[in-house]
Amino acid sequence: MELLFLASEVAPLSKSGGLGDVLGALPAALAAAGDAVSVVCPRYGFIDAARHGFMPRERAVRVRGEATTVWSRTQGRLTTYLIEHERFFGSRRGLYAEHGHEYGDNAERFAYLCRAGLEVPGAFGHRPAVLHLNDWQTALAAWLLRAEHGSNPALARTRSVFTIHNLAYQGSFAKELLPALGLPWELFRHDAIEFHDRINLMKAGLVFADAVTTVSPTYAREITTPAGGEGLDGVLRTRGGTLSGIVNGIDAVEWDPAGDPHLPAHFDAQRLAGKAACKKALQEELELPVRADLPLLAVVSRLADQKGIDLLLAALPDLLRRDLQLAVLGSGRRDWEEALQNAARHHRDRLAVRIGFDEGLAHRIEAGADLFLMPSRFEPCGLNQLYSLRYGTVPVARSVGGLADTIEDFDGWRRGTGFLFKDYDHRAMVTAVRRALELFRDKRAWHAMMRRGMAIDHSWARSAERYRELYRRLLEG
Repeated sequence: MELLFLASEVAPLSKSGGLGDVLGALPAALAAAGDAVSVVCPRYGFIDAARHGFMPRERAVRVRGEATTVWSRTQGRLTTYLIEHERFFGSRRGLYAEHGHEYGDNAERFAYLCRAGLEVPGAFGHRPAVLHLNDWQTALAAWLLRAEHGSNPALARTRSVFTIHNLAYQGSFAKELLPALGLPWELFRHDAIEFHDRINLMKAGLVFADAVTTVSPTYAREITTPAGGEGLDGVLRTRGGTLSGIVNGIDAVEWDPAGDPHLPAHFDAQRLAGKAACKKALQEELELPVRADLPLLAVVSRLADQKGIDLLLAALPDLLRRDLQLAVLGSGRRDWEEALQNAARHHRDRLAVRIGFDEGLAHRIEAGADLFLMPSRFEPCGLNQLYSLRYGTVPVARSVGGLADTIEDFDGWRRGTGFLFKDYDHRAMVTAVRRALELFRDKRAWHAMMRRGMAIDHSWARSAERYRELYRRLLEG
């Protein structure tokens, strides 16, 4: 198959979260499986295109009469295109915002990206069977494919797939922007992109794409309910059998405890001694007492409402009375940062807090911790629990979204890869931690659980094959 991806971020060129990770990995996995894959994303001002091996193309694409330069890089069967636009992308130091304030022209910026992306196939000789769109920034292309490219021979037979990476971010804008986006007023209706008298770009993907996916089966069910649908559950229910969930994968090379360059020692499921060395080194790095007998519980997270940090703070007094150590790495809400730092000052022998993000430290925490805590309010897929399983770090998580799909709750005997709790309540979380601490005392049972998690294949190759099956069904239908 020939495939075309449109996205607002692609790691390692640009990334704000899981979306960038997916677009940096899934197209490459599909290309490795034999598909011809193109990816289109913006060239933001911080991207040094030449350093990443991109070359400017002689042929430009035209968007509403305006010519724009395109850069490209081909790696095997994968070609990545960067769309140049000085005002919309080149002059920006952020993807969507700076200093906590969203750019006021985001709707125009990403409408431009959608149109430019749809011009790429005709300009460079592609005939994609599937156009794969991602989150609200590229959702409008589902409608543009039908409305503006019906007679385009490069796209005449192209089917569209729209993936929801996080339904909480929908691309909501004032309706007065319609003319600036080059959209007709007839599109501003309830069964199209109108939502509470505003433009909702996410709805364009939900309504007009041929198939809708999200990043885990449980999240796909949750978003069709009033509790999880962020106001769009009714629209999602109308999609019926065209909505599916496919769990994300992880980069099995970057996240490999047997060869991770960030680690002081390496290990695998058959040789766990290196994990003990990683724990000792992590305790030293975080200035915690070096205690092999104390379970080390870790959190690596954005300090945001979604991630259940309020549960962590409510549970801190109880957790810090127990025989454990806690390490936290993250940034976000200022009051939560200060609360965690204040608690760490009063419990230096039990709690270490690092504000900010440090890629190397994140890897060392995954390798050195015994337990990884994810008390998320909602979690479309989640990646840290997959890293944790691969590194023999047992996850303790709320049973929502992708966490429910990728962690098997311990049955009290011989099954399970982690510990789940259902209610969004700090006492339920503490109960799950307590269950984990009890098993930790039984080293034989604990090592068996570690090895069960490490044996699971969460590579992108498996997830990519499920997308290929979806594409084939779509093309045959």
